[in-house]
Amino acid sequence: MDYERILAEVAEDARPLIGRGNVAGYIPPLASVDPAQFGIALLTVDGRLHTGGDATKRFSIQSISKIFSLALAFNLLDEDIWKRLGREPSGTPFNSLVQLEVDAGKPRNPFINSGALVVVDVLASHFAQPEMAVMQFISRLIGKETVHVDLKLAKAEQEVAHRNIAMGHFIKSFGNLNNAVDDVIRSYCWQCSILMSCVELVTAADFLARGGISSATNRPVLTGNQCKRVNALMATCGTYDAAGDFAYRVGLPAKSGVGGGILAVVPGRATICVWSPGLDATGNSLAGGFALERLAQLTGWSIY
Repeated sequence: MDYERILAEVAEDARPLIGRGNVAGYIPPLASVDPAQFGIALLTVDGRLHTGGDATKRFSIQSISKIFSLALAFNLLDEDIWKRLGREPSGTPFNSLVQLEVDAGKPRNPFINSGALVVVDVLASHFAQPEMAVMQFISRLIGKETVHVDLKLAKAEQEVAHRNIAMGHFIKSFGNLNNAVDDVIRSYCWQCSILMSCVELVTAADFLARGGISSATNRPVLTGNQCKRVNALMATCGTYDAAGDFAYRVGLPAKSGVGGGILAVVPGRATICVWSPGLDATGNSLAGGFALERLAQLTGWSIY
């Protein structure tokens, strides 16, 4: 496949959408990000990297970080993690508290904010600084110590984390949070403020396309079965409450973040990351979502 030509065509077709949508204005540092940016990277399972646009420019990965924290927690607890987390799409916004009451403090899945807080709580019970454990984990997957956190952004996120704080206390009231809520919130905001590029993300996450084995370490990150399960959750829950529409249009496991990034997986073939800060109404990158849809059309890639 001529990936260079395909990525060029994807970028050209996405051009009318670049700069449209809204940046995540509720987080002050993200409100000032220029929406007229676009990057794309594709890494095949045999190590061929193809890029376009701002593929090497770092951005706040936000909820894409939930992939890596979940992988760490999955390694620690294996299937026991589902005693504290569900595996179903939420059908509500990523920061909704509604279902926590109905589900007695058990988040619907690990990719909404409430579920991510439980995952961070698992890590906080095993690591003195869970956010550093996530950063070191990602650094190993990239193969070099290049992962940094935007400290100004992390602080700003904590200052506006009222809904996440409320979720944390609500989950704790049901006995599903073991560590101090403030500590969990701090670690969560820190991991969301990690800065990475499209190139770094496809490299760090390539184990999801390679049956759980990282190309950087040539060692298993997850078992084959665990890898399958994470990809399944990305397909059903990874793009907020637009997961059904994303599956319909794109047909690939993916995880998005309000920083404008979307990481997608083609099992056995490649990892792909697109970035464009302008978001649609559900919090997913407008140009990025279209680019992945166009890429799937041109390559014929789909898990369905």
